[in-house]
Amino acid sequence: MQLWPGLPLALGGAIAFSGKAIIVKLAYRHDVDAVVLLMYRMLFALPLFVLIAWWAGRGRLPLDRRDRLAVFGLGFSGYYLASYLDFAGLQYISASLERLILYLTPTFVLLLGWWRHGRRITGRQVLAMSVSYAGVALVFGHELGLQRPQIALGALLVLGSTASYALFLLFSGEVVQRLGALRLTGLASTVACVLCIAQFLLLRPLGDAIVPAPVIGLSLLNAVACTVTPVLLTMLAIERLGPALASQIGMVGPVSTIIMGVLILGEPFTSWTATGTLGVLAGVWLLARWR
Repeated sequence: MQLWPGLPLALGGAIAFSGKAIIVKLAYRHDVDAVVLLMYRMLFALPLFVLIAWWAGRGRLPLDRRDRLAVFGLGFSGYYLASYLDFAGLQYISASLERLILYLTPTFVLLLGWWRHGRRITGRQVLAMSVSYAGVALVFGHELGLQRPQIALGALLVLGSTASYALFLLFSGEVVQRLGALRLTGLASTVACVLCIAQFLLLRPLGDAIVPAPVIGLSLLNAVACTVTPVLLTMLAIERLGPALASQIGMVGPVSTIIMGVLILGEPFTSWTATGTLGVLAGVWLLARWR
């Protein structure tokens, strides 16, 4: 295990990825919607993911039909659909609540494993999930009490994003063993980029691509700093620390999102938010410990 530079790599990846919600919320202030915003994010990220896929696939056999179908399905579920639902949900809820909902992914993986493979769920795991969901319910109830419009819709959309990414994690294990994590990430993300661009071309007139200059700058920052960079940093961290420790360090993500939301977006930080965040983090930590 290499704590240096594994530790700063894991921290950097978690913090960089958590900045995505902040950038999206800033871009929404310029009267754009999720379809346009996601198109620009993926348009700028596409060349980088193609480069990653090429680099990781050098000297390796081309994909057969089974792997091509698997890459398309994983790219659709894990990166396209999850990203779109997440961006759509951020139109209605705070960045803090969005990050806490996304952090429930391990509980969705556990439930899907029980549904798909009949894997047993222990009483301790039920308790850990209950703690996490109670934490999200606290923050959700607080935002609902602030009479924010369509908060339930936003939370459902982000829950859908969490479930979609959990499906990706559930089905990607075998493909990762065949292709390698970096190659699969590059290929699946490339698929997602193409789908997001195609979605814009199908649903919007080309004139909608004309957006204020800050949206272009924020989308470029989102693509590089909060999309491609976290993937690379996390992969490098896992190589040095292992997946378990790297995942635990990733728990700084929700905290960093809340801090940036307060400092950059001016979102309120209340005792409800603090208590809910502690509940989610404690539940996920217990779930990992008792697995």
